[in-house]
Amino acid sequence: MPDQSFLIVRGFVPVLMKRWFASLVNRAVAFVILVIVLSALAVALISSVVSRSELEAQARVQVATIADLVASDLDTRLAQRRDTLSHVAEGLAMEERVLTSRARLLIRREIALQHLFDAIYLFDADGNVIAEHPERYQQAGLNISEREYFRQTSSQLAPVISAPYVSNYQDRPAIMVTAPIFDHRQRFIGVIGGALMLAGDNFMEEVSTVRIGKTGYIGIATRSGVTLAHGRTGETMTPLRLENPVLRDAMGGFEGTLRTSNQEGTETIMSVRQMSQVPWFVAAVWPAQEAYAPVSRLTDSFVQVLLIVILVVAPLALIVFRRLMAPLRNLGFQISERHLAIRTEPVEVAGGSEIRQVAETFNTVMEERDEVLASLAEREAFFRSLTQSAPIGIIQTDVLGRIEFVNPAFEQIVGIDSNDLLHSRLIDGVYEDDLPGAVDKWRAALRNNAVFRGRFRLKTPEDRPLVWADVMTAVIGTEERTLGTITVIRDITHELEIEAELAEEQERADSILGVLQEGVLMLDVDGFIRYANDAACGFLGLPEGCEQANFFERAAIESDNQRWQPDDFLRSADVDSLYATMRDNQGRVFDVDLAMLHLHRGSDHHQLILVIRDDSERRREEERLSWEATHDSLTGLLNRRAFNSSLVKCLGDASTKAVASVLMLIDLDYFKPVNDEGGHLMGDDLLRRLSDLLRISVRQSDTVARLGGDEFGIILPACGLERAAELAETIRRGVESIRIEQDGKSFGVTASIGLTEMSEADSGPREVMARADEGSYAAKARGRNRVVTVSPPPRHWPD
Repeated sequence: MPDQSFLIVRGFVPVLMKRWFASLVNRAVAFVILVIVLSALAVALISSVVSRSELEAQARVQVATIADLVASDLDTRLAQRRDTLSHVAEGLAMEERVLTSRARLLIRREIALQHLFDAIYLFDADGNVIAEHPERYQQAGLNISEREYFRQTSSQLAPVISAPYVSNYQDRPAIMVTAPIFDHRQRFIGVIGGALMLAGDNFMEEVSTVRIGKTGYIGIATRSGVTLAHGRTGETMTPLRLENPVLRDAMGGFEGTLRTSNQEGTETIMSVRQMSQVPWFVAAVWPAQEAYAPVSRLTDSFVQVLLIVILVVAPLALIVFRRLMAPLRNLGFQISERHLAIRTEPVEVAGGSEIRQVAETFNTVMEERDEVLASLAEREAFFRSLTQSAPIGIIQTDVLGRIEFVNPAFEQIVGIDSNDLLHSRLIDGVYEDDLPGAVDKWRAALRNNAVFRGRFRLKTPEDRPLVWADVMTAVIGTEERTLGTITVIRDITHELEIEAELAEEQERADSILGVLQEGVLMLDVDGFIRYANDAACGFLGLPEGCEQANFFERAAIESDNQRWQPDDFLRSADVDSLYATMRDNQGRVFDVDLAMLHLHRGSDHHQLILVIRDDSERRREEERLSWEATHDSLTGLLNRRAFNSSLVKCLGDASTKAVASVLMLIDLDYFKPVNDEGGHLMGDDLLRRLSDLLRISVRQSDTVARLGGDEFGIILPACGLERAAELAETIRRGVESIRIEQDGKSFGVTASIGLTEMSEADSGPREVMARADEGSYAAKARGRNRVVTVSPPPRHWPD
């Protein structure tokens, strides 16, 4: 008995399923559920693949970008420190004994280097540390001549960024940046170096703390296989683990982004970038599990949402479909009754729009069936009337392409009477040279029951020129058979002539704008470029063409230290000439003269015309003329005119200074023999050396000038006479120590220096200059090579 029940149920289930699916409503519900499931599965699968691929691409880009940024930042910082150190070394050009005696003072004065390095050192030519900062490292007196960085610097005589090494201070790992020091005769006299501790509180420590996501990190190593920084383990100065093939390739110069595994076997995305300043490389590492985490979370959420949607949609769809299909069943009964003539009135219109459309269509067909013949006659009459008055040519042909009707407009276009055109083939009216291409396209369009469109010339009587026509042909017929064609023809001869003229004018304008050195652009209100000549595209860094690029995004215009925003361009008046700075998004900067014109302002077609002229040469010429007007061309010091201006200003500020300002005039002794015996070139060389001495001897706030010939002047604001006298003695000794050797002879000069304080009682620069002159003359009178101070006259107070 159980077996029979099983067989009954087994046979009954397919019958129930067949009956259930026989219903259109049930099929629709099943179809909806199937579509939802298949769509969801497809979306889930595609989303998973695409998301994983997209996340991997994004992760690669992110890791590569961070590696690029870190490598570029390290290169920039190391180059900055090397260049700063080289600049400082150039400023230490002096005698070797002076360098040795003033080493500690010189080191303490280099505030900028103290901020850039953890420690700075001065080494003499033998590698002895003669000064250091800070002094708590206690490296003074040590000899580091065996250090690789000292040997490279002293042998190459060029700045060096060293390989990592273990320093003498607490065996801390460090790198050293060095630059050679030369005296005035370009003889190597020592080295200045700046030390950076790899585990110190500096930019190297900042790099090792950079994180990618939550667990990604940055590593830095040398190509020789030494770890400088490891963001995950914090290792420094340890051998590089070479189990990873990417790191082995990086030691050979590899750059790129790859999927790999770290030493624990964790899959990672690693990007390697080589540094340009030193033989190091930067590795950015991000665990793949963290990079792909959003895909797993998205898949779980998607499955949960799909189940909820199916449970809600299935019963709701069944109810809705049953209600929607009820009017269709009723419509079927009414149509059957109307077909059997049981029903004479139109069927009822009810239900959804599709069902109502079926009912309305059935009623319309039944109503129009008796009116078709009368309607055809009326339509033919209407067509004839319409074509007679139409302004364009209309031609009707039979299935063989023979003309059956032409309207007056076509007769006027070709200049041929309609009686001569009837029963001729339409294709025979096409000019012979245009016939092959026109026939092939015309036949292909008609075979595909498509509309033919073309432009070609039509034949005309011999006394009339050919006519260019815009032609459109369509098939006339029913589903059962083709009746012929209808062709619409428009005379475009005059239009083509105008287009040719406009094209010629456009070509001429483009040629003129193309050879201009000025950039010419046309922008819409959103900044998109609608036209630009080659010069304008060059300014924007797009030599291959810049139309459709956004000017506001590609370039920045700055004037009076303010950047023009897009609204500033749109709201401002027309500009004839604006001296500004233009910066493109590649970082290039141009000095430009900008002109701007508004077109159709206030309308929907508002446009901007910009003319950009390169103004760099004019501005450089202005700067050159300004510099030459205030400086001495031989020494680069200020000239007498600029010196007098500074002196007037200093006298005007005398009442506000708590400490008196001092004027120093320097008159060289025995300069004429140098010129006479050694020649003017030697004299010029001597003057330039003296100028360098004066520059490095004074403060930045002091003013040094060559007043003419062998006379120099120095303004010392708020210096005080005592400090000025010490400085004058230093300068006198420095001048006396400068010697030039030529042909076995030694040439040199001394200085007679006059000093005087500036006071409120001074009526002007002449009075102060006269006192200082008096001091230099007195110095010469007393045997030269000395400093003489002249006091200002006592101030007379009113009784």
